[in-house]
Amino acid sequence: MQARYTRTAMLLHWLVAVSLLGQFAFGWYLETIARGVPARGYFVNLHKSTGLLIGLVILLRLGWRLTHAPPPLPDSVPRWQQQAAAASHYLLYVLMLVMPLSGYIASNFSRFGIHFFNAVPLKPWGIDSKLVYGIFNQIHVVSSWLLLALVIVHVLAALKHQLVDHDSVFSRMLPQRLPVRR
Repeated sequence: MQARYTRTAMLLHWLVAVSLLGQFAFGWYLETIARGVPARGYFVNLHKSTGLLIGLVILLRLGWRLTHAPPPLPDSVPRWQQQAAAASHYLLYVLMLVMPLSGYIASNFSRFGIHFFNAVPLKPWGIDSKLVYGIFNQIHVVSSWLLLALVIVHVLAALKHQLVDHDSVFSRMLPQRLPVRR
């Protein structure tokens, strides 16, 4: 029987996955709201607030991952794919940390700061600097696109394992094991 991820790892994986996809959609929605209208500030603060919470869950997930080794890939997975999987997982974690952190830092170099769920003002700890804000906001945007691209590759690789290779790799992250077709 193939080793599987722990229930906690599965829960954190799917919670982060669903949250990030929702946050990507939310970010795209924000682009449709004109600057300077009150609704934009309201939704931007919701995006920032949910981003802070997702960032905390990502830290929890990273902490779990650092203290709980993942199950080894099956011996049937070629060495180069194992190395690619390790590298892509490392990059996923880096981008999952860079994206919310850069958004948080950008917000703190803006006079607007963050109004947590539009109820609790979190005063900026940085100066109001369009330059610093712009740099970290650009890092936030670029890292979000890189993360999205890597998530797509991750999903396609998981589907390849299930639908083409017919191995147990995809099932290791599911609460209930999918049948492996031989």
